[in-house]
Amino acid sequence: MKLLIGNRNYSTWSLRPWLVLRHFDIPFEDEVLQLQGEGWRDVLARRSPTGKVPVLQDGDLVVVETIAIIEYLADRFPDKTIWPTDIGQRALARAASAEMHSAFTGLRSHAPMNLRASHPGKVSVDAVAKDLHRLETLWGSLLTRSGGPFLFGAFTAADAMFAPVATRLRTYDLPVSDMAAGYVEAIYGLPAFQDWLALALHEPWIVDDDEIDVIQGRIKPGTLA
Repeated sequence: MKLLIGNRNYSTWSLRPWLVLRHFDIPFEDEVLQLQGEGWRDVLARRSPTGKVPVLQDGDLVVVETIAIIEYLADRFPDKTIWPTDIGQRALARAASAEMHSAFTGLRSHAPMNLRASHPGKVSVDAVAKDLHRLETLWGSLLTRSGGPFLFGAFTAADAMFAPVATRLRTYDLPVSDMAAGYVEAIYGLPAFQDWLALALHEPWIVDDDEIDVIQGRIKPGTLA
């Protein structure tokens, strides 16, 4: 099994299935496809049916789109409890993941994931206030129900979906409750996330469109959300 990913420092969609694979100890290899540089779009077009990452290759099967990859892994490895085992909890986890997939556009646009950076005060709280409020409500409800440290107690695909948001809160030092801050700590303490982070911190590449100093003044919805 092979996962084609983008630059680890920036590629949030790549991080999500990678965490699932690594945390649940599913054998795989990965390959980084650059998201900037000469001919990078042509390379993506040749390697990915959609011209985007991530892409999972399993023999002759090619699966694109993060949630589809995670669902495939859950079906392929049913003993791994990638989703909660309880049917109701599983429904809530999938609903939260779908919301993450389609919403939180303020955070995506104004606070791109950048694991190497520390940018306190560089993102307008007003611009992301609605998303922060929704995070507090959603996380608070799930963590209260489960008792933590992750949204459904143990780490699941839902936490993988929200991991990039956790990094944004830390990178830009956004104001959140102690509850939300504790959840961010749980994500950062996950061994699989620490593995990704260590690799990201040693990457030499820069993607201008995800550097806050570059995009300020020309904010647009993030393509790598």
